[in-house]
Amino acid sequence: MPDAFTTRVLDITTGTREAVTDLTPACEEFLRQAAAGRDGLLNVFVPHATAGVALIETGAGSDDDLLTALRSLLPADNRWRHRHGAPGHGRDHVLPALVPPHATLPVVAGRLALGTWQSVCLVDTNVDNADRQVRLSFLG
Repeated sequence: MPDAFTTRVLDITTGTREAVTDLTPACEEFLRQAAAGRDGLLNVFVPHATAGVALIETGAGSDDDLLTALRSLLPADNRWRHRHGAPGHGRDHVLPALVPPHATLPVVAGRLALGTWQSVCLVDTNVDNADRQVRLSFLG
């Protein structure tokens, strides 16, 4: 039986351009308080229909490569039936099928058990909505 369930909502501003935002420092800060050295699981959830959560290397170009790949897979043009907002906005609603709006990650001794180059990132291609929330929940 888990000892604790703790949750916190982060308010993130992604701006008016497509963005990959590294959430790892915020996750680690949350776990310092919530996990207090315990093992468990961290769930990262984005309650938006046009954003997702990815584990990816950042700072070496992979974050830009991800956005380039998404532009190729999901072009911002008029092919989409969902047509309100910026041109091609319908693609933003397809994004969570490819980059899910959640990730559940292992926590060992109060720390994220990520691989050497993995970062927890918010992926947001919706240029119409710069204000995002991310819910962090620790179960341990």
